[in-house]
Amino acid sequence: MHFERKTEHMEASMRRKATWGLLAVTLAWGATFIWMKQAMNALQPEIQLYGRTPVVAALVGGRFLIAFIALFVISKQARKALSDPQLWKGGLILGGILLIGFITQMIGLDSITPSTSAFLTSLYVVFTALITTKITGQRVTRTMILGVALATFGAGFIEGPPHLSWGMGEILTVICAFFFALHILFTQKITQEMDPIGVTGTSFLVVSFGSLIVAVLSGGSSTIDALSVVGDQGVILPLLCLGLIGSLFALLLLNLLQRYLHPVQAAIIYALEPVWATVFALGLNMTTWTGWIAVGGGALLVGNLMVELRENPETIPEETSVQQPPKSVVISGAEEE
Repeated sequence: MHFERKTEHMEASMRRKATWGLLAVTLAWGATFIWMKQAMNALQPEIQLYGRTPVVAALVGGRFLIAFIALFVISKQARKALSDPQLWKGGLILGGILLIGFITQMIGLDSITPSTSAFLTSLYVVFTALITTKITGQRVTRTMILGVALATFGAGFIEGPPHLSWGMGEILTVICAFFFALHILFTQKITQEMDPIGVTGTSFLVVSFGSLIVAVLSGGSSTIDALSVVGDQGVILPLLCLGLIGSLFALLLLNLLQRYLHPVQAAIIYALEPVWATVFALGLNMTTWTGWIAVGGGALLVGNLMVELRENPETIPEETSVQQPPKSVVISGAEEE
């Protein structure tokens, strides 16, 4: 009995750490909105010259390449992962899903408003709940369902009511949301079975090479010129921030900690990203205050608080409890013996 109580206490402690860690992830992702906006503003002439897709593919590829190089330098596990076929398999899955999500969102944004994109992208919370119930058999509680509804509404309406016409832009963005949901679920599975640092490194390389392929396919003969934009003045600093904070810090922390939470709970936390993005944009005078910010942000916060306060280890059904990672997995930068 004492051992069981101690185990429950340790699990509850890791859940709390994971919750705070994933909140830090959303803070980093919110800041990426600012850095991507700065980089895109600096590259408007190049976008007009070469096209939006190859330029953004160059930025995404450069961002993840920076993240990989930094991780390769600081982590022995990341270096060892390059010779491990299993970690390459995990990285190919996670990196491929991320790449498709980024590219479909990027192309879709060309023909729809940012508020519409935010709303449709937030559907990944709904998709995560549906796929979790259908495929994994994990039960989604009523509290989680209400949290999903509030998070989806809040993320979608924080910039005002979206205007849907269901053209190609809307369809691509819904596809993007589906793949982001898949990323949450596959992260849950893969990081419980493999070294999360190693699979983070291989996934970064997959996104980098995949972005290069997209740039070549969309840029044609001007691909080299499109790729060279990553060295332009006004781009290097935002790109470094995107790579080191938005990719390396955020995704490494996500891969280390998400496995301690229910995937739907993690998805609801991730939906807080537009709150931080809006806070940063308001602080830098990049957007103006509207009542929808309070409505959307409030819905997001209430949805998260409901789930965090109600979905504790005692109330989560047994079949939804997360599997504990093997002891060989790296938890805090040092390998457990």
